[in-house]
Amino acid sequence: MDYYFEIAEHFLCIKSSYELQDLFEVFPSSRNFYCKITPSCELLFTLTIDENLDTVDEALCHTIRTFDTGNGDTVVDKINNDDYQFTIKDIYGETCARLLTGAQFTAYRCELYGDIHKRCFGLNNVLMLAMAFAGSFKDTLLIHASTVQNGDYGYPFIAKSGTGKSTHVGLWLTHIPGSELLNDDNPIIRIIDGMPFIYGSPWSGKTPCYRNRKAKLAAITRIERADENRLDQLQTVQAFASLLPSCSSMKWDKVIFDNICNVVSKFIKLVPICTLHCRPDKAAAELSYQMLKK
Repeated sequence: MDYYFEIAEHFLCIKSSYELQDLFEVFPSSRNFYCKITPSCELLFTLTIDENLDTVDEALCHTIRTFDTGNGDTVVDKINNDDYQFTIKDIYGETCARLLTGAQFTAYRCELYGDIHKRCFGLNNVLMLAMAFAGSFKDTLLIHASTVQNGDYGYPFIAKSGTGKSTHVGLWLTHIPGSELLNDDNPIIRIIDGMPFIYGSPWSGKTPCYRNRKAKLAAITRIERADENRLDQLQTVQAFASLLPSCSSMKWDKVIFDNICNVVSKFIKLVPICTLHCRPDKAAAELSYQMLKK
């Protein structure tokens, strides 16, 4: 069966033997993004869930690296210098999914393993990777941020885990009228006809906020803990260095990494990139709101 989803105004197709309700059990956060389209619609990518995915000869694999997602390791192998294999493991080191992709990043195949919880974890990670890589060709970035929407505008806050981006967004929700949570972990930013936008996504970390919603991107702000509240707008080099680490990337692949760097460069020309030095208090939220809404 072919199932279609619209994420950040991109269409993607999941091919699977699952019935729709069974697919929703494995990918429950996708319900708001499911859609019906005609086969003529342009697809960002296609993912085939194959319960008997071909085993790749170890002699053909070159392990590039293993990276820690915070919830487990992902092992990256390059196959014959063109294709990739990603092995996704959970926090206990158990394999939950294996993903194969070609150099064009438009057609993916994966196999899921284990019980429903492991399959859910595996498929979510597979789709995040697929979205990040395919999106980089279309001025689209998956970023690690907590995002509040106020009016027509979205305000993502980026930072290292544990710094307080969700805390700061929570202060907006409490103290800034009209504020709503758009996404708490992995929103998507995109440029369309020279205009920057931010979208909710099916991936929101530990907070179940899966809104299929679009807002104008007002600014991107990095949170830094400080004893006093101050907001600084960054110049070009500092802005690039601030935003790039928050983007889902693949530094070992020149094409993908160049794509992402180019898209980051476009964003820093279109929206302010700021640093908010702040305490976790109401005054910090009021300051950032008053400054950023300008």
